[in-house]
Amino acid sequence: MRSGGLRPLEHVAGGVEPSRGSTDNVPVPQRVVAIDLGARRIGVAVTDGLGLSAQPEETIPRRGGQRDLDAIAAVVRRFDAGRVVLGLPLSPEGERGRAAQSVEAFAARLRAALDVPVELIDESFSTVEAEEVLLAADVSRARRRQVVDKIAAAVILKRWLEANPR
Repeated sequence: MRSGGLRPLEHVAGGVEPSRGSTDNVPVPQRVVAIDLGARRIGVAVTDGLGLSAQPEETIPRRGGQRDLDAIAAVVRRFDAGRVVLGLPLSPEGERGRAAQSVEAFAARLRAALDVPVELIDESFSTVEAEEVLLAADVSRARRRQVVDKIAAAVILKRWLEANPR
């Protein structure tokens, strides 16, 4: 059973250690990009400059193959991100079905295309949570369709941040 619906699947050690002396040498944390990979769209969220909060960024139309990898790589470069977190759609029982296997295969291709770690994290119910947020904000159905993927990516990133405090 998962605790709180969250289970990091692959944890890559790393992070920023504060220096013990002058604050002049304290490294700035690198941003993290989260991806909600859908059949038609890719939701993207990014941490703020301090790496403390998740900000919905954009929705990228799926074009397939290398074009999807290139679009994500462009986002990683644009934000000088140090890590990518990719949502893994597990079943309610925590099992890997066809969708999860597809995301795992995509993650392998993404790792080969990027120079930063790519981490998988359980994304269960992230789209449902995003829809609930948008409904509570009284967002129209048409507008929800436009933004739900990047909001779901922000939910995934928020979960990752909670599991990996700085």
